Amino acid sequence: MKKRIISAAVLILVLVPFLILGGKPFALCVGVISIFAYKEITSLYKYPLVVRFLGFMALISLIYSNFDSNTIAFGLDYKLLSLIMLMIFIPVIFYQEKKKYTTSDAFKLFGFIFLVGLGLNYMILIRSMGLKYFLFMILIPIITDTFAYIGGMLIGKHKITAISPKKSLEGFITGSFMGTFMMCVYYVTFIGSINIFKLMGIILILTVVSHLGDLFFSAIKRNHDIKDFSNLIPGHGGVLDRIDSQLFVAIAFMLFINML
Repeated sequence: MKKRIISAAVLILVLVPFLILGGKPFALCVGVISIFAYKEITSLYKYPLVVRFLGFMALISLIYSNFDSNTIAFGLDYKLLSLIMLMIFIPVIFYQEKKKYTTSDAFKLFGFIFLVGLGLNYMILIRSMGLKYFLFMILIPIITDTFAYIGGMLIGKHKITAISPKKSLEGFITGSFMGTFMMCVYYVTFIGSINIFKLMGIILILTVVSHLGDLFFSAIKRNHDIKDFSNLIPGHGGVLDRIDSQLFVAIAFMLFINML
């Protein structure tokens, strides 16, 4: 527990300045995070070096595409992005026979790049809207997960899924309820007035998505019989262990962006 608290404190001290600055520093920080995330997921599969390189270029392209060109401009468009993504599949022709890079591997890499790439890209976009909106988005999974853990520990009796046996239905409900309540208070206090029932509905959906994002990455770890994606952050695991729910919430948040 002590190691976990110290790691969390160090992580906060490192990330908060980039979060406050926003703009180019924050975008570059997201890029660094993507490097570790990419290394963690590709370590689960023995991709050839060429494929790893093309996949990373595709990931970076997606993260830094379609946002304020005054912040970072790589000169990328979706035509180039599409070309890079197609190049992920072409190497299958050359590696399939030796089973070094199969069609299954290609689709897994393709899916990972779009999930993490879009999630991190949306985080940059949401931060550009203002710090208050970004904190609103990022606090939803943090509060939901915290109270889901507390609720499960205190009153959890019914398992919600075999993917993660420690997660209970009671924790799921507690996390969503407290997440919805506390983030409604945050929004009304720091962002502005809005139809309270619409706000509650949106936040409730986002808390559920947060749970599902956590379970999705738990399924990946379960399929590979690992506890954490890496030991980069002592007591917390890897980068993907920390941003799993955040990625899903960021993607879902964009569905409601014009309603908030």
